[in-house]
Amino acid sequence: MKPLEGMIVLDFCQYLAGPSAAMRLADLGARVIKVERPGVGDGSRRLALEGLWSDGDAVNFHTINRNKESVAFNTKDPNDLAMVKRLIAQADVLIEAFRPGVMDKLGLGYEDVKALNPRIVYGSVTGYGTVGPWVKKPGQDLLVQSLSGLAWLNGDDGQPPMPFALSLADSYTGVHLVEGILSCLIRRETTGEGGRVEVSLLASILDMQFEVLTTYLNDGHRAPHRGAYHNAHAYLAAPYGIYETSDGYLALAMGSVSRIGELIGSEAVAARTDESEWFTKRDEIKQEIGQTLCSQTTEHWLSLLEPAGVWCSDVYTWEQLVASDAFQALDFIQDVAREGDPSLLTTRCPIRFLGEQRDTSKPAPRLGADTERIIVEFGLADATQEGEA
Repeated sequence: MKPLEGMIVLDFCQYLAGPSAAMRLADLGARVIKVERPGVGDGSRRLALEGLWSDGDAVNFHTINRNKESVAFNTKDPNDLAMVKRLIAQADVLIEAFRPGVMDKLGLGYEDVKALNPRIVYGSVTGYGTVGPWVKKPGQDLLVQSLSGLAWLNGDDGQPPMPFALSLADSYTGVHLVEGILSCLIRRETTGEGGRVEVSLLASILDMQFEVLTTYLNDGHRAPHRGAYHNAHAYLAAPYGIYETSDGYLALAMGSVSRIGELIGSEAVAARTDESEWFTKRDEIKQEIGQTLCSQTTEHWLSLLEPAGVWCSDVYTWEQLVASDAFQALDFIQDVAREGDPSLLTTRCPIRFLGEQRDTSKPAPRLGADTERIIVEFGLADATQEGEA
């Protein structure tokens, strides 16, 4: 039995942050029912990365919505809204990601839902919270990375701000939402009542920067200074960074600069015994390291540095990673193609439970595929009959 088996989660979200949280709850055993607009559905059904499609939906939609069911209801239609409310009355968790106030206008805000089901845990995702001047701004990942200061940490000194090439804010916010929902469910075991969990893309991406923001707040508000040579962390000293070798790249984490100099045969680097200079002169030192490392292969340097306990690694492409024994040992890929379609490979849930078999996820649902079955199973048609009476 998976930890969340028996839990019913209603996913009213689109795109990534909310749906990724619902996906993780499904991975952990919850029954997730995706509530979508008839004929349209989750906008990510039509948002294809690199034009990849499978069975009429974007491949990334399949990835984020595996293990779910789909019902199509028009919440502006009184009969459909009545059925949605009856479904909510039987659920454990509701997740929504509309701009503040939208669910209230539909009659599905937290207070409305709490009146229907006091035990429900109501999770809300916003871009910038529910108060303040940015409430109505679009909650989009690149915009949040830009406004949060994160983009100023990447790239070398002198380069423009550089965002991460991932939907980092969305993904991290989804993780926070799961943490909040699980905490609220545990509290419900004691109190018998649910609660509301609020997360925002902005707060989550600020939390991701807690180390560097804390440094800034306690260091006279001095702005982070990116390295001009192979910057990898605005607040860490040499040798921290990625260096070119004669046939690839080598990553060096924290370590003694002078000891590394001895190991790679660089007198200039070995002479850097003043640890305070490892930060104040990090660009100069890293250039000295780089001048030596480019003379030999990555494997050559690893053979010298790893046995000496230096924290270092090769820098893999995805092709090298997927072919590696380490990746194979993770058993991290699964096929979530719908019946009759060619394979659709994606990652697995990263959480494992000792001694339990890892099942392959169910494919993402077609829009509204489960509507009629769920209407019958949960007695939702009774709601419209009661309204007519």
